[in-house]
Amino acid sequence: MSYRYLVNHYLEDAAARTPDKVAVVDQDRSMTYGDLDARANQVAHLLGDLGVARGDRVGIHLRKSMESVVGIYGALKAGACYVPLDPSAPDSRIGYIAGNCGIRHLITGTEKRRSWAAVKGEGAGELAHLVVLNAATTAGLPAVDGAELWAGDAVDARRVVSPGVSTVQQDLAYILYTSGSTGDPKGVMLSHLACRGFVDWAAEEYAVTADDVVSSHAPLHFDLSTFDLYAAARAGATLVLVPPKISVFPVEVASFIDRHRVTVWYSVPSILTMLVEHGELSVGSLPSIRVLLFAGEVFPTKYLSRLMKLMPGVVFANLYGPTETNVCTAYTVPEPPDEGDAPVSIGRGIANVECFVVDEELAEVERGAVGELLVRGPTVMRGYWGDRERTQARLIRDPRDAVFGDPVYRTGDLVEELTDGNYRFLGRRDNQIKSRGYRIELGDIESAVNAHPDVVECAVVAVPDEMISNRIHAFVAVKAPISEHEMTAFCAEIIPRYMIPESFAFSDTLPKTSTGKVDRQTLSRQAREAASSPI
Repeated sequence: MSYRYLVNHYLEDAAARTPDKVAVVDQDRSMTYGDLDARANQVAHLLGDLGVARGDRVGIHLRKSMESVVGIYGALKAGACYVPLDPSAPDSRIGYIAGNCGIRHLITGTEKRRSWAAVKGEGAGELAHLVVLNAATTAGLPAVDGAELWAGDAVDARRVVSPGVSTVQQDLAYILYTSGSTGDPKGVMLSHLACRGFVDWAAEEYAVTADDVVSSHAPLHFDLSTFDLYAAARAGATLVLVPPKISVFPVEVASFIDRHRVTVWYSVPSILTMLVEHGELSVGSLPSIRVLLFAGEVFPTKYLSRLMKLMPGVVFANLYGPTETNVCTAYTVPEPPDEGDAPVSIGRGIANVECFVVDEELAEVERGAVGELLVRGPTVMRGYWGDRERTQARLIRDPRDAVFGDPVYRTGDLVEELTDGNYRFLGRRDNQIKSRGYRIELGDIESAVNAHPDVVECAVVAVPDEMISNRIHAFVAVKAPISEHEMTAFCAEIIPRYMIPESFAFSDTLPKTSTGKVDRQTLSRQAREAASSPI
């Protein structure tokens, strides 16, 4: 399929072809493509009535659910850019994001009422309206009851037709906020064109059809979710939302896949590692799956090998790419690797995306030399919302082209190009890590810890771990005693749970190098030794 307009046209095309096909399954509820499209149109008209215009940012503050899918498509159809907010994030982080990108309209539910004040509060945006999709109290804030969207019959027929807002592919489709090195999250701006560049390739590469059942495991503020939502709609497949509460129970994950006859699964490797270790699988388990995609972190080879042997005939593929590029490279694993092998390749650039490797002076290196991976093509972000300096540092002119200099993204990832043209990932240039599939700046965590009034200084280090990529440990110099429980609770008010260190080591001072800097190498060694010591 060639490019055709916008991301929301995936839904409109599917609704026109197969209006009675089940589009979304949310636990014991489901919705057809025709119904999903009609209700999304209602949301779009409602947003238009409230003054939402092309390019406005509309927040989505709901757990992943049928309602949130309707809200996303409704925002897109209104010509807006949607901003998915982590439903488990502290109110302070929600308020920062709302203020940073100027969210004036929030699609939400009553279960999130405690966070509404944060979105409107000091330092946040000038919130104009809440659109509450399941109604009830609105805490005194300006709100619109969206409950009639689910009422059924009493709907103006004109409002179930798309409002037809004039939007182009270069307009923003969504902004995803990721961890920032300064302590504040940064908003990655991605256009309809960027999203479609990845989704069209992926849907064709893995032959997603209307007969497929596609899992949706990633939260909506995580970029993996865009494949689930839009590749399924593009093909007219059924999207099955994986309840977050079952993710920590591998046996329940396996049961979920079997019960829903999932054919395409996409998640971070840590979930799959737990499935291998504790999912009670045997050879031939999960027979419905035909494609298994993983991304977000390195998949430990021994667990990948074991899973491939348990699921013969399944296509396994490693998808790589920071949020700023969507997926930019991919590698289909041809056979189970030996358990002692290095992690599998991240592959080569996907269709219509160019990747190349440069040295510290941004000169292209020869094949086999280690350097930083740069990415060029339509899937690359527009920039970071409201942060020109950071955008200019990471989104640069192509250093190989003195005439045109198309934008290229500096990933900060060190790679080497192998003899077969695929890339091997070697690590990060900076202080950024992956844990449980989330990209995390250690500086973001340090900012949170340092905010405690009794903290003098801190250093956060990561210890490699086969199950979740990295475990996070904090070393903290304090001027008064602090308990680990107190520090954990303090951090929970500032950063998401997945960023909170799993251990804190308190002392009067931190070790220093000869230049007076914190000796991070010593702290990293101490953390590794502590992690390897028997309990």
